[in-house]
Amino acid sequence: MTPPTLFAALLAGLLPLRSAPAAPAPDPVAIAVDARAGRHPISPLIYGVAFASSNQLADLNFTLNRSGGNSETRYNWALNAHNLAHDWFFESYPEADATPGGAVDRHIAASKAAGAEPLITIPMIGWSPKLGPHRAILPSYSVAKYGAQTATDRWQHDAGNGVSAATGSNLTNNDPLDANFPTGPDFQQGLVRHLLDRWGDAAHSGVRYYVMDNEYSLWSSTHRDVHPVGPTLQEVWAKLRATASMVKASDPGALILAPEEWSWPGYYYSGYDQQWAREHHNYNPAHYPDRQANGGAEAVPWLLRQFAQYAATNHVRLLDYCAVHCYPQEGRVNSAAADPATARLRNASTRQFWDPQYVDPSWIKKNIMLIPRLKQWVKENYPGTKTGITEYNWGAEKTMNGATAQADLLGIFGRENLDLATRWTTPSNNTPTYLALKIFRNYDGNKSTFGDLSIAATVPDPDIVSAFGAVRTADGALTLLVINKDLENRHAIRVALANFTGTGVARRWRVTDAAGITPLPDVASTGSQLEDESPAQSLTLYVLPAGR
Repeated sequence: MTPPTLFAALLAGLLPLRSAPAAPAPDPVAIAVDARAGRHPISPLIYGVAFASSNQLADLNFTLNRSGGNSETRYNWALNAHNLAHDWFFESYPEADATPGGAVDRHIAASKAAGAEPLITIPMIGWSPKLGPHRAILPSYSVAKYGAQTATDRWQHDAGNGVSAATGSNLTNNDPLDANFPTGPDFQQGLVRHLLDRWGDAAHSGVRYYVMDNEYSLWSSTHRDVHPVGPTLQEVWAKLRATASMVKASDPGALILAPEEWSWPGYYYSGYDQQWAREHHNYNPAHYPDRQANGGAEAVPWLLRQFAQYAATNHVRLLDYCAVHCYPQEGRVNSAAADPATARLRNASTRQFWDPQYVDPSWIKKNIMLIPRLKQWVKENYPGTKTGITEYNWGAEKTMNGATAQADLLGIFGRENLDLATRWTTPSNNTPTYLALKIFRNYDGNKSTFGDLSIAATVPDPDIVSAFGAVRTADGALTLLVINKDLENRHAIRVALANFTGTGVARRWRVTDAAGITPLPDVASTGSQLEDESPAQSLTLYVLPAGR
């Protein structure tokens, strides 16, 4: 309590008011960069997206463009039609033209026009869409045939969602032949032959990368109109063996990517067991029937062993990339949300790709450590196989929080020596997240890139400020990306440089919003230190030319 006499004196103006002491400036974030430590090549194939236009690919200077997702599981190349599955009322839907292979050819043409490699999905599910007269849409769950349903296509009123309005349960009596017909590897071989005839083989600028379908353990949900029972591991292996063998026989230089599973449960358990667990409310893996039928094996390692055994017997490698999908499962991270709580979760959640101490706080509640885990599975079960993440998305594309997460992921992929990655899908050009991609591959509009040789760059807390270093072998420059994830605060940075001789100048480019990648004035860099300030929620790329 203020003494009365002092209070009176203050009121009378007899004593001066004192301002509160200024808070001390926080210590600079210490970033240690060593150009001789942690050195390994960064695969250029980690810079991939999905369904990008030629203009986007050229502007980003990205290397891969994937055609994938649920609808590619049922693409009829002969009719040029897709079944849209659970994504849109299980409709068999025509492309704009009837040209065989038209959709996939357009994707390849767009990719190659920008110097990128297309990734093409080959269906394995065993069903393809058919169309009605004059290329009419066909529904798998006709309201006229199966009764009222809880939702219908606003433009195709006979197309229901397959959920009975009377019971609220999934319809189980539909005829898959209503909108589809059975197919196998022979039908898909027609697509591969079409691609060979149109584009040449993998060794002569044709399609090099073939993705084996999409998220098999979810077929009983996403494609339940034709595959209502989740596939066992034996079914998946039989389909992989038959389809990959067909592709390799047609084009020996082609590269195969699988198993394309969706998330943590798919890495470990078959679709059959995931469905069984839901229906029986029993999530004890010791009780899973398909797991026990295969000696208690985990799904991805088991599949890798099948590929290895096939190669040992037949002297043919059917798998080149062990590729899976990964999405954040915490709260609303994989959404447009960027409120402070979600943003902080997003900042930390990129650790699931690498950190042995990070326990995912979602329902997974495990240490995911995905990239080292994939590499360990490959080492133990099928050495020589490369690793890939062919779907990922960390949300909030229109915000800087989404941009800092995306930049963090690309930095992690390079540092952790991932072989291939394709984002789902391609952000809009006018978003910060698009710029987070571009700053790695075309930061100055002249196709200048982040370095291709990863080097050590350490920080005290990567949830607040992360950093990634590289050397660009073309000119010897050292590149350093500093990502300030802090939602509110600027941070001074002090970079300690070891084993690099520069010119004493650091060039800078920065992203703070959707306006663009802004070139900034150069800053001085001594032989061993660089100091600067990083705004809240920003990306700053430093390029230090090599000294002579």
